[in-house]
Amino acid sequence: MSEEIKLQEREGDYDFQQKHLLGLAHYSGDDIQYILDQAQYFREILDRPVPKVPTLRDKTIVNLFYENSTRTRLSFELAQKRMGADVVNFSTGSSSVKKGESLKDTIRNISSMKIDMVVVRHESPGVPHFLTRCVDAAIINAGDGAHEHPTQALLDLFSMQQVYPDLSGRHIAIIGDIAHSRVVRSNIIGLLKLGAEVAVCGPKTMMPAYVDELGANVSYDLDETLAWCDIAMALRIQLERQEDGTELFPSIREYHQMFGITMEHLEKYPDFTIMHPGPVNRGVEMESAVADHERSIILSQVTNGVAVRMAILYLLSGGTRV
Repeated sequence: MSEEIKLQEREGDYDFQQKHLLGLAHYSGDDIQYILDQAQYFREILDRPVPKVPTLRDKTIVNLFYENSTRTRLSFELAQKRMGADVVNFSTGSSSVKKGESLKDTIRNISSMKIDMVVVRHESPGVPHFLTRCVDAAIINAGDGAHEHPTQALLDLFSMQQVYPDLSGRHIAIIGDIAHSRVVRSNIIGLLKLGAEVAVCGPKTMMPAYVDELGANVSYDLDETLAWCDIAMALRIQLERQEDGTELFPSIREYHQMFGITMEHLEKYPDFTIMHPGPVNRGVEMESAVADHERSIILSQVTNGVAVRMAILYLLSGGTRV
């Protein structure tokens, strides 16, 4: 059976109409679940001896990264190449940006080379939305400042569903630097649309007002949070987005004592699953042994990221089959 027929079978009658992935606010719960369902197919492809499918052959994709990235950039690039796309990686360090070229001129020049999709990461919130007004290509947000990181949230949701296929009513805790993490907003939006209950936990100095507005519960007690949750996602301290991170908590050591997940927590609360969007700062947001524990699915999140991004690229390309 051809890949074309298999994909058609899995799609059913759902009409996915999104052109861009700028965030999850404008995606319905059905849209999100549809992406996760498609990701399951691509996850199966990754387990094959030759993990490739030519669904993006003849498509040209630009990875426009204005901000440092390892997992996200490599995950997108691997997903694109395994789907047969032509990939162009844009580096600000070796581009005309260093000569003063504006973002608008940069993207218009790139667009004139007849591209189909742009994956963009930028330190300024709103850049992916801005690019939709500059080019006709599909835009995928790979992280815009401390605003959103929708593909990370989708791979997190996919990973959670491998543990709990139905997230409705499940208790999900996000712990750490809530204020400066772009993962938080996207995860809260996505989890609530799938029916989960969400709590955020961290220092008061790292707790923004918007989490309450989004519908998440707020806690400042780690033990209380871990006793409540089915899944605990720890976040690193985003020092690069803080003017002076040392003002937000007394010390790294004290932060770990109050909000770091330890082996003692795993023994005391034997049911919750451990996640982390990476990179993990061992000894800060969790003990090293916790990150490597059998209840941790951190490495599965990385693998799942490729499958989820393959699904997103496929759907936003119009589902073009070859």
